Amino acid sequence: MATHDIRDITIIGAGPAGLFALFYAGMRGATAQIVDALPQPGGQLAALYPEKFIFDVAGYPKVLAKDLVTNLVQQAGQFGQPIHCGQNVVGLEEENGHFVLVTETDRFPTRAVIIAAGIGAFSPRRLPQACAEPWYGKGIDDVVLDPKKYAGRRVVIIGGGDSAFDWAHQLQGVAKEITLVHRSDRFRAHQATVDEVMAAAAQGKASVHTFHELADVYGDGDRLHAIELKDIKAKTTKRIDCDAVLPMLGYVSDMGALTQWGLTVEKDEIHVNSQMETGRPGVYATGDVNTYPGKLKLIALGFAESAIAVNQAVHWIYPEKKVNPGHSSNLAVFGQKDD
Repeated sequence: MATHDIRDITIIGAGPAGLFALFYAGMRGATAQIVDALPQPGGQLAALYPEKFIFDVAGYPKVLAKDLVTNLVQQAGQFGQPIHCGQNVVGLEEENGHFVLVTETDRFPTRAVIIAAGIGAFSPRRLPQACAEPWYGKGIDDVVLDPKKYAGRRVVIIGGGDSAFDWAHQLQGVAKEITLVHRSDRFRAHQATVDEVMAAAAQGKASVHTFHELADVYGDGDRLHAIELKDIKAKTTKRIDCDAVLPMLGYVSDMGALTQWGLTVEKDEIHVNSQMETGRPGVYATGDVNTYPGKLKLIALGFAESAIAVNQAVHWIYPEKKVNPGHSSNLAVFGQKDD
């Protein structure tokens, strides 16, 4: 198991709150790093809705989720501090006066911990049909990282929630054909998006099959080229030629080892005070994972909480350093006059 160099602050989670915490730690002159279970930074923004606009981030009239992630990574990256992806946290130990964050493969010594884990470690729900399993990575994709991958292709989307309808809408004009499949005619998506997809179907720009489910997958060994759908009412089947299947069935989230760290956790949320302290000295929580009276789950609030958490952590580690860093426009770290 690899052991990394000790850092002042280790941040769990590479979503917006975690990325801003990494930047802010660098601004405060603290050594820091991020550990995240997903294969790329961005958290829910990258994994769930990269192509959706966000309208409530200060300074942006609107910004694509994936572009906000790119900017946050660039902002944090100016201090050269690492982001370790694909690291599932399994424990937190104390050793020689500091913490050691333990993942399945690595050990990360650290003086303080900031939990910015969002909804916890999450992974896409997989299709329940056994026939689908061999085709993951060969035409079945449960995460869309680049919509251009589906340009000119026949795409089947399975699901009835926001992700399913968002991609059915976003891939119009990109994919050659779009087919949406759902087990019922009741959807869990935003009505405006449902209306847009249904309007496209009425115009022949998409197909919607309600009361259907996956029955079989056909391919040549390396790539699928068709699926079979079963009408769960009529018990009949139909074959749909396609090049890609996108199961959008939601995500399974898990707080995992975080619940074993002596924190107050209720409904997958960690209770904190106004300093983002969890009650365990040296451990803070920021963003969607925390809760307190008046809490709002907004990206903007996550940014503010990350600044509070970092400032408190820096002061806890180095009592001689002020909690308040002053205005960034006057900081020497940016080449400005140091107050």
